Order: sequence, then C-alpha cells, then structure tokens
Amino acid sequence: MATFLYRIGRWAFRRRRLVGGLWLGVLVLALAAAAMAPEGKEEDLSMPGTESQKAFDLLDERFPESNSQGAEARLVFRAPAGQRVTARENKTAVEDTLGSLDGGDQVASATDPYETGDVSEDGTIAYSTITYTADAVDLTEPTKNALEDAANQARDAGLTVEIGGSALDADEAPGGTTEIIGVAVAAVVLVLALGSVVAAGLSLLTAFVGVAVAFGLVSALAVPLGLTSTVAILALMLGLAVGIDYALFITSRFRDERARGSEPEEAAGRAVGTAGSAVVFAGATVFIALVGLGVVGIPELTKMGMGGAGAVALAVLVALTLVPALFGFFGRRVLSRAVRKAPSYRRSGGERPRPAPTAAGRAGLGTRWARFVLRRPAAVLLTAGLGLGAVALPALSLELGLPGDESKSVETTQRRAYDLLSEGFGPGFNGPLTVVVDTSASSGSGDTRTTTDLVATTVRGVDGVASVGDPVLSRTKDTAVLTVVPRTAPNSGETKDLVHAIRGAVSGVEAETGAGILVTGTTAMNIDISEAMSDALIPYLTVVIGLAVLLLMVVFRSVLVPVKAALGFLLSVGAAFGVLVAVFQWGWAADLAGIEQTGPVMSLMPILIIGIVFGLAMDYEVFLLTRMREAYVHGASPGEAIVGGFRHSGRVVAAAAIIMVSVFAGFIGMSSPTIQTMGVGLAAAVAFDAFVVRMAIAPAVMALLGHRAWWLPRILNRVLPNVDIEGEALSRHVPASATAPDAAVPRLPVGRDLP
Repeated sequence: MATFLYRIGRWAFRRRRLVGGLWLGVLVLALAAAAMAPEGKEEDLSMPGTESQKAFDLLDERFPESNSQGAEARLVFRAPAGQRVTARENKTAVEDTLGSLDGGDQVASATDPYETGDVSEDGTIAYSTITYTADAVDLTEPTKNALEDAANQARDAGLTVEIGGSALDADEAPGGTTEIIGVAVAAVVLVLALGSVVAAGLSLLTAFVGVAVAFGLVSALAVPLGLTSTVAILALMLGLAVGIDYALFITSRFRDERARGSEPEEAAGRAVGTAGSAVVFAGATVFIALVGLGVVGIPELTKMGMGGAGAVALAVLVALTLVPALFGFFGRRVLSRAVRKAPSYRRSGGERPRPAPTAAGRAGLGTRWARFVLRRPAAVLLTAGLGLGAVALPALSLELGLPGDESKSVETTQRRAYDLLSEGFGPGFNGPLTVVVDTSASSGSGDTRTTTDLVATTVRGVDGVASVGDPVLSRTKDTAVLTVVPRTAPNSGETKDLVHAIRGAVSGVEAETGAGILVTGTTAMNIDISEAMSDALIPYLTVVIGLAVLLLMVVFRSVLVPVKAALGFLLSVGAAFGVLVAVFQWGWAADLAGIEQTGPVMSLMPILIIGIVFGLAMDYEVFLLTRMREAYVHGASPGEAIVGGFRHSGRVVAAAAIIMVSVFAGFIGMSSPTIQTMGVGLAAAVAFDAFVVRMAIAPAVMALLGHRAWWLPRILNRVLPNVDIEGEALSRHVPASATAPDAAVPRLPVGRDLP
C-alpha cells in the first residue's frame, strides 16, 4: 500500500499540470451537470414494512382520487379580542377567503368550518383544511402564493390568520452566515497550525474542489436517484470537514519530509505513501460506517449515507492526487515562514530545509502532554473516563421522535398555527391518527359499515382518545377511514402509548370480523420510525464496529488497539447523546443554538451520528496511532512511541479536530431541526473523541498496556495481509539518500508476537 501510494504521490507531483487539469475538468463537468439538471424534490419520510406505511400504501390503492400523503394546509382563523369568529362580519371574511381558493390550481378541496363544525367551543377560533392534488414538494410557487394571499385577505378584514400543515414547508439551502463563520475559523486554525498562508490555502482549496464536485454530482443526480436537500447538505458538511483534515495531514507530512532533507518530489511521494496510507484507511472507516446506514431500511437514511460516503471518497482521491500536484505548483511556499528564513535553508538554496530551532530546545505541547500522561496514566484514564461518563448520563433519558410544526420558531406561521389549534381544540388535534378498516378479504361478505362502527366504538373506549370522526368509505365500499384525535400532543410519550393501545384494542375486532385494521397518520408514522430506529441500533453497531475493528486490526496488526478504539468511541458518542438530550430535550443552552422549543431528539439522529462519528473517530485513531506504530516498529520503546506519535501528530490532530468542530458547528444556525441536531451532535462528538478519548484515554491505555498493546497472535499474523501503513517498505526500497536521517535505527519485525 505505502509503495503504491508513494508512486502515485511522485507521479502527481511530476504530472501536476495534467492532474490539475483533470480535476479542473471534473469540477467544470460536475457543476455544469448540476446547473442543467432539474431541481431535486423533497420526499416524504417512509419506512417500508411498518404498519403505518402499509396503511398509506393501502389508502393510495383504495382512494386513488386522493393522495394519502399529499400536501395539506390549515388556515386557522382567530376573531379579534372580545368577538367570535361566528359573528356575521367575521364569518363573511372567512367564507370570502376560502372562496378565493376554490378552483385554484392543485387545490382538491377546502372545508367550510361552519359546515363541518370546526369551531372552538368558545367560538373564537376556527380552521379550514385545504387539501391538494400534489405532494408538498410538488406544489408550485403560484399555489403557495395563492394560499398566503388568501390569509392576507382575512388579515385585512381584522382576523388573525396563521397557516399550518405541510404546504409551506421549504427546503433548507446551504450557504448561511454560520457556515461561513465555521470555514473562517477553519482557515485561521490552518494558518496557525501550518505557519503558512499558502499551505493553509492549499488545504482549503483542495477541500473546496472535492466538496464542489460532490455537491455538483448530488445535485445532478437528485431527480433520478431521489436525493433530497438534506443529502446535499450532509455531503457538503462531511466533504468539507474531512477534505480539510486529509489535506492537512498530507501537507504536514510533506513538510516533515522536506525538513528531514528530502527533495520536493521525494517528499511528496513519501507524504502520500505514509500519511496517504492513513488517509485511505481513515476514509475507508468513514465510508464503511456511512454505507452501513443502508441496513436500517429507511430509504432516506440510505441515501444520506451514500451521499456522505461519496463525498468522503472524493475527499480521499483529492488528497492523494491534487494535494501532491499542488506541492509542485506552490513549491517552497508550502513550508512555514520560520523554516524558509532558517540559515540552513538559505544556504542550501531552498533545497535542504531544516526546522527552525525551538526556544531553548523546549519540547512542544504535544510532547509535554504525552510525557505527563506517561507519568500518570491511571489518573488520566480515570479522570477522563468518569468525566465522559458524567456527560453521558442524560443519554439515559433519550426520547426519539420526528419534529413537526411545534419544533419550529415562534416567528413562523406554522408554529403560530400549531399553538392556535392547541389552544382552541386541544394539543392532540395537531397530531390526529388515521384508522383504516379493510374488509375486502374478511369472511363477513364485506359489511364495511358494521365493522367500521364496531371499530369506532372500540377506539372511543380507549383511554386517551378525545374524539373519533365519522367514517369515510371508498368507492368500492370495502375500505373505511376513521380520524382519531388524541388528548395529548403528537410527540408526547402518552400519544405513543395510545397508538399501541389502539392497535391492541382493535386486534380483537380483527380476530372477530376478519377485517384488516391499520393505524397510521403522520404521528403514527413518526412513532413507527422511531421504534424501528431503536430496534436497528444494536445490529447496526454490531455490523459497523465489527467491520471497522477488522480493518483496524489489519492496519495496526494488533488485537487490543482496535478494541480500545471501539470502546473509546462508545464513550464519546454516549457523551454526545448526553449533550443532545440536555440541549434539545431539557433546553440547556438552547438559546445559544437558536432552539426555541424542546422536545424529543430526532429519531434519525442517534444512528446517523453513530455512523458518521465512528468513521471520523477512527480518522484520529489512525492518524495518531500510525505515527506511534511507525516509531515502535523502528525500535522505539512503547513509551517513546507514544511521545513520538504526539510529537509528530498531536498538534496536527488537534488542529484537524478544531477544524472539524468548527465546520459542524457552523451548521447549527440553520433553521432545519435535522441539520441543527446534526450540527450539535457531530460537533460535540468530535470534540469529545479527539480531545478526551484520543488525546487522553488512548495514550493512557497504551501506556498501561506497554508492549502488549501491539500483541498479535501468530495465526492472525500469518492470515492478515500486511498493508504497511507505517511505510516500512519505503525505508527498504527507497534510495538511502531519500530516507529520513532519524529513521536509520534498528528495525523490529512487523507483526511480531509479544508477551
């Protein structure tokens, strides 16, 4: 692996114009394809195989004239203070407003609240339900404008009017102020870490190229593959974060090789052969974790995983080819200012740089920290472990759900409509359930009405049901639909229990009549998806962690190092879940994140964060442990290897983590609850994993294990392939003049048996 990548690095450096031209062509083609492609559309979240999804599919079959998951709007009217909405002038204003929507494009129907009785008991609030012939994502701008114009017409008449439902749902687009701030922070960190504006700009430039290509491809494939805006944002988020990090690691190693005396082309080859090997395997762990999201069975989650995995794969390709090509373009300007001004560098004409001496020979912060951990490994391990455990405690109260209008800002009309409906008709009115009665296969000759009445009576007897509406029959009279209003809010635990109680109660009717009875609706779908997420969590963890442990075992030729990495990951992700619960459920520091309404954590988030963070956590494990193993196989003691790993990689890993946290935190300011939750969760998880697990717990465990950390059974040593991530082959095959001076020490066999 190292030799192959070494050749790629040298080839890219020599053929830099060809490599740069190829990537420029790919970039232009991707952006052109995105510009010419039709705009992608959002899709309803679905979970094949669940009861609620089966019911939606049945409704589409038996009620072809309607769309079971089509767009819907609720115009909520409130009379002026001291008046009733049933007063003549207010009633006239409401009817005129609804009349302006009749016959409108894509409008299927608009109910009259005075005919349907949709007026609150005190007569102050009324609502009309407008159904559309198309999904929310297919509504045209004229249709949405007509709805808003109708609301403004009623407002002009003195009524308070708000619009709820899915009709006004908008896609979230990247490019806000907070994302720009995140990138700016990353740029500052790069300059400080590399000591060169050019080197920092190189890392940013290559990351932007990879992200632009990934974003262009996602946009171009949005319609044929059904990719949503969330997929594009996730690809942008991950591609930017890992792209900067991967370029940073290879650039840092290139500068180390140049400082050791290697020629520029040789340094580029060795940087890609060593740090590039770490990039390949780090990217592979992220790729495995993201592709593994497909085992959950939610199409949208699978697409998000594939989109993110594609962005990571592009970031790896860019790092291995474009980064060394740019070394050739920028030349000595990639080196830090201190190195370029060093007398040895000037005397050699810029060909043999040497690092500028540190003040009084003082060791760097990474070296001092590693030595501190070596002196007190047990204390560091205990402190860091207990600290993360304390942060993770709120995760025991984790509740899952999907956000609705209640999670939106009070500045939005959807949230105000939600509050008005809760005030006038009760909190459960915002999350009605739909009971579908199918008698087509029953033995009672399809007496739908009798069976439906029995179902309605049964459901009314379930504790927590506020009301059951009149049944609506299909044209073939073999299917009926009942609307059930709970007493509690859609995302409450009581409503979840109610859904299970209704399903349990109607099972007796199913057995008695032979009819099929299904409970669905948006609220029931959210509950089913949340439960499916919980059920899939352990299998997903088993698959992803198992594959990654095998991969790390091949990389490090050790049994205990991969196990330690996996256990450390569980600590960091548990702490991240604790932060999510504290912020989104309990409201701690919610104002700082722009969160105005607390509630359950999005049901997609735990498994999505696990997938992303596991891959990213392994990034830091690979980059830090690679330098430790490199020192160890070249003869260093376990303690010296730990210090050497931190001396070479500690500062770079810390800078990479700060960059990644900044990029993820930059997405917290977006209005989408999905993106907000991802931003908070990913930023917290990366911070915990990089600075607590990898910088404190990992070296403490390695110090306590000593030589045993690198133990590999003889049978595994023979079976596992030797991928040579530490670049041992380069030291044997590269000419002696190109070999680093400080590497000329006795070497120990790779993969040896240790006590």
